Amino acid sequence: MEQPAPIAQPTVRPGLRGRLTIPVLAFGGILMAVMQTVVVPLLPDLPRLTHSSPGAVSWTVTATLLSGAVLTPVLGRAGDMYGKRRVLTAALLLMTVGSVMCALSSDIAVLITARALQGAAASVVPLSISILRDELPPERRGSAVALMSSTVGIGAALGLPLAALVVQYYDWHTMFWLTSALGAVGVSAVWWAVKESPVREPGRFDVAGTLGLAAGLVCLLLGVSQGGQWGWTGARVLGLFAAAVAVLGLWWWQQLHTERPLVDLRLVSRPRVGLSHVAALLTGFAFYANSLVTAQLVQAPKATGYGLGLSIVETGLCLLPGGVTMLLFSPLSARISAARGPRVTLALGAAVIACGYAVRIADSRDLWMIILGATVVATGTTLAYSALPTLILRAVPAEQTASANGVNVLMRTIGQATSSAAVAAVLVHHTSPVGGVPVPTLHGYLLAFTVAGIVALVASATALTIPGDTGRRGSRRAGSGTLDTRDEALEGA
Repeated sequence: MEQPAPIAQPTVRPGLRGRLTIPVLAFGGILMAVMQTVVVPLLPDLPRLTHSSPGAVSWTVTATLLSGAVLTPVLGRAGDMYGKRRVLTAALLLMTVGSVMCALSSDIAVLITARALQGAAASVVPLSISILRDELPPERRGSAVALMSSTVGIGAALGLPLAALVVQYYDWHTMFWLTSALGAVGVSAVWWAVKESPVREPGRFDVAGTLGLAAGLVCLLLGVSQGGQWGWTGARVLGLFAAAVAVLGLWWWQQLHTERPLVDLRLVSRPRVGLSHVAALLTGFAFYANSLVTAQLVQAPKATGYGLGLSIVETGLCLLPGGVTMLLFSPLSARISAARGPRVTLALGAAVIACGYAVRIADSRDLWMIILGATVVATGTTLAYSALPTLILRAVPAEQTASANGVNVLMRTIGQATSSAAVAAVLVHHTSPVGGVPVPTLHGYLLAFTVAGIVALVASATALTIPGDTGRRGSRRAGSGTLDTRDEALEGA
């Protein structure tokens, strides 16, 4: 049986390339998040621009969600096997090709296909975090991982106002030409500045496991994302959920009986890994409601009595302070994790998210309070999201970090998709007519905040149940690989 590649002690690469490794990987993460959000300002106008229905246009978002959920664990596993830089470059290249396709076409089928290709970029963050573990010495790894985790929120906060400005003053294809150029820069920069990791887990790629996971996730997430439109009790949605249960059940059995599985479920079943994934799902749910509800609330017409009637550009600027906060607070997350352990950081972050929703419930009429509450939620998200990969890094073998972090990101994605469906269900059931058009009531928004806050508290409690550090030093076994002394600096007291 092939053995994992030996783990060398990491050192900082000399010269300009070594100094740019972290900034280049962070740029890739920000670019991925920007690419996911730039289509949002276009959604109201895309039916007219593409001569298609609103239902068809919604697939420009759904396709990215589905492909990202499927490809993240798959590309993570491929990175562990064939080289993380190689797979990271391929993911960024697919994202860029998708952007070029969007820039060249107004056909809705082409746009949906292109957006599905861009979903591959969801694997950028877990692959980059795995590269940082392999390449950085312990004293630099914690802050770098925290920054990498924060790029998702930073890019989302930057992407919305940027896209809105471009759409407002230029042809909408210009936005995709701009992102294509940025994508080309990202691909070139990663290939030039990032060294290929020597840490590998050789073996045969699990094709059956990949197909099974893809089929199960598509059924699950398609049902969750389209349930509001198709009807939660309709035959299509119930059939999708039943198929998801059946396919994922078979997939689980197959993974347990495969020598080189796509996902090491025995590793996932360990409390330190499994509970981290549960916390990721809950945190993803709690975080995503903030962006969804805030954007709708501030754009609601003033005739509602609570809405501010802001434009999409102004809405993006309201979310911008949250992105800046995520950038500023990522070093703090690393310091807390180093001093107290990442599970404490995760629990604290989820509790801060709940506090942010308490602010939103207290006052969602004044703009400054809305921005304050959204920024507090973003701060908590920074702490939580920065702690999650650190928990995974310390709990899995070095040669499985990309695939394990890919699964963790997948759980966040499922949480976000569930959050979107839950928020939509709450708002649909709490509407009142304004000018003959049903508009969500303030009570509906406050109820959505309440649900998200409760989920955040559950995430905080879950984090505290994650087993703490054992205090053992030196080399120790976990699964089939070895966790070496490089991870000791990441362990808390």
